Amino acid sequence: MDRHGGRILADQLAIQGVTRVFSVPGESFLAALDGLHDHDIQNVVCRQEGGAAMMAEASAKLSGTPGVVFVTRGPGATNASAGLHIAMQDSTPLVCFVGQIARGHRDREAFQEVDYRGLFGGLVKWVAEVDQTDRLPEYIARAFSVAQSGRPGPVVLALPEDMLSAQADVSDRPAVTVPVPAVPADLSGIIDTLRQAQRPLVVAGGGGWSQGAADALRTWAERHGLPVAAAFRRQDHIDNRSPAYVGDLNVGPNPRLMQRLKDADVIFALGTRLGDIATGGYEVLDPTRDAPRLIHVHPDADEVNRVWTAAVPVVARAADVITALAARNDTLPGWHGAQAEARADFEAWITPKTTPGAVKMEQVIAHLDAVLPEDAVLTNGAGNYAAFLHRYYRWRRFGTQLAPTSGSMGYGFPAAIAASIASPERDVICLAGDGCFQMTCNELSTAAQHGARPIVIVANNGRYGTIRMHQEKHYPGRVSGTDLANPDFAALARAYGGQGVVVTEQADFAPALTAARAASVFSVIEVRLDPDMLTTNASLSDLARG
Repeated sequence: MDRHGGRILADQLAIQGVTRVFSVPGESFLAALDGLHDHDIQNVVCRQEGGAAMMAEASAKLSGTPGVVFVTRGPGATNASAGLHIAMQDSTPLVCFVGQIARGHRDREAFQEVDYRGLFGGLVKWVAEVDQTDRLPEYIARAFSVAQSGRPGPVVLALPEDMLSAQADVSDRPAVTVPVPAVPADLSGIIDTLRQAQRPLVVAGGGGWSQGAADALRTWAERHGLPVAAAFRRQDHIDNRSPAYVGDLNVGPNPRLMQRLKDADVIFALGTRLGDIATGGYEVLDPTRDAPRLIHVHPDADEVNRVWTAAVPVVARAADVITALAARNDTLPGWHGAQAEARADFEAWITPKTTPGAVKMEQVIAHLDAVLPEDAVLTNGAGNYAAFLHRYYRWRRFGTQLAPTSGSMGYGFPAAIAASIASPERDVICLAGDGCFQMTCNELSTAAQHGARPIVIVANNGRYGTIRMHQEKHYPGRVSGTDLANPDFAALARAYGGQGVVVTEQADFAPALTAARAASVFSVIEVRLDPDMLTTNASLSDLARG
């Protein structure tokens, strides 16, 4: 039976198990919109392609299946690149469909013409353009396979509008089954290397985890007294209340934890690429110098030995390996004393340090930590405000942290919308700076349209705080380009149909959060911070004093 390309595409998405897509509509893929009309696939209509791609990426993190986003040609595609970059650096499976000019108009610089292979070639796992309508099932099946195989990541398929509207009689492809590297039958290399260690450290990160894997990591690490650090923004890979958990390797890390990383004689890297953030900019661990013995577990053979030479390379999913280890009865020396010391360092680190002002971010996070249920989802983008969340909040369950390891501003709010749509019964809290929120606050309209009810806590200090911090360190007293003129964020929320409140005293935050959690619409709680407040460790006046 002849179908136009848009219907073939929609049918193929349904076969691949897609239940929700995110989009900003464009005339270049009208046939795809028509194809979706007769399916139960939800189309979440967004306001800007960057936000749409971020929502799709967050949706994939939560579900473990590829996120899907539709954007139009030219500026639509370039806008989406922010979300695609996040998906690449965060190893998140994502399929992006981009409308394209008609095939006969190529190479004339037609309206919104872009060479997508050139644009996205170094940014995503695979990019292709579909020239024949009857090959759509082939390309889509391959896209879903590539997005999930090895190290997961984003794929881009460009769809010329005349190809998409043309008719074809073609069979559908079945749902793809992505091969998963098996856990080695012999895990003695891991065990023997750990037996020789005096100062081991486990670093957990990467994608493809589950609650079962997080539980297995906790069980195994507690049994053997192994200290476990989380890679950057992967803190939900183990219950942070576990005596095995010793903190996260982030952009503002605990100095004692970084020293422990430097002193380790064996590092067990579970799923993480062990990149520049986790290694202190490759200074705490330097790939050009003698490094500790490395047990590196990663599902992609191309990532093992890419930067670090592994003493024990294991090509498998970290979740599968740690589950297998937890099921074994190996005898290891036990490092419970070192684990307890590292845990004590962590407990000291998360003891709040008082910051200036009537509203204190450390107390805001402490209240969230005390009252939110274990399954609450917390999201953030980038900025100094995020350091308070990462330092003082304790994640209890897997799938409750959505944050870009790429460090992208603006991510937290689209991610929170996606999480609220996926699980409307859960508390979803977005932490955002005043600069970060304004990157994607136009998606308030998306939240209103689709019934999402996240709570956004906007940390308003009137500046791009992280850049101001670096500015004060390198060019003290010479403020340039970092101050912000901000709206009334609470009034903005109300204008979009949500609930908004401004908090200027600490005592007002708890009742504001209680009201927001009870609301049937999204909420924005603007917390107005003292201009002197800067980081968890220092104020502007501290930096001025040197």
